Amino acid sequence: MSSGYKSPAEVQAMFGRIAQRYDLMNRVMTMGRDLHWRRLMVRELGLPTGATVLDIASGTGDIAFEVRRQYSDATVIAGDFALPMMQVGQRRPAGKSVAWLGADALNLALPEAHFDAVVSGYLFRNVPDIERALAEQFRILKPGGRLATLDSTPPPPGPLRPFILVHLKFAIPLLGRIISPDPDAYAYLPASTLRFKTPEDLAQLMYGAGFVNVRYQRLMFGTMAVHWATRPKPNALLRPARLGFSGMPR
Repeated sequence: MSSGYKSPAEVQAMFGRIAQRYDLMNRVMTMGRDLHWRRLMVRELGLPTGATVLDIASGTGDIAFEVRRQYSDATVIAGDFALPMMQVGQRRPAGKSVAWLGADALNLALPEAHFDAVVSGYLFRNVPDIERALAEQFRILKPGGRLATLDSTPPPPGPLRPFILVHLKFAIPLLGRIISPDPDAYAYLPASTLRFKTPEDLAQLMYGAGFVNVRYQRLMFGTMAVHWATRPKPNALLRPARLGFSGMPR
């Protein structure tokens, strides 16, 4: 089984190899639920009119397109460091509705306090330095700006955990061998999920980076989570720094 770790160069190359079948694998692995999760994540942002949004690690643009669908007057930049993924996204029907940008999540060549929201899917599990990625997002957000991120999480303790582990360790790699041109990518996915932060630990890192009003929602029997957080406004009256949990896993 994969170690669950790849260098940035290896991650970049991996996503380049799987770009053509990436969306299909997402739909099959999640039974189409990933579309619902993205809608939920974007809906809860509560963006202002004419918002400027960065979707970092945008891949083929699913989240960027969802932002444009829900907030039609938003300016959306889809950023990624895997060019083949963005090329797939540019050819999709909504590909011209967003701007595309080559971008490294650890070194964003973007102005400070510029964005109303920064969104991402499956970013933090794939970066070698989560704190640095959070610091970059904090830097480019306006005071009061929102962060939202979706990622897989280690399955929580409970009666379903053995069944979830079978799905992660055997079913997903098998699907990868059938559908993807790079089966190793779908051995890496479950391995990297099992070594990733719990939702609680990721939320604590967000507080450590300066964010406030951090909350998360577990999904799909606790194997996925969406986090939301806010860059505080100066001298704002803030909620106590405690974790927020929203909803039941589903």
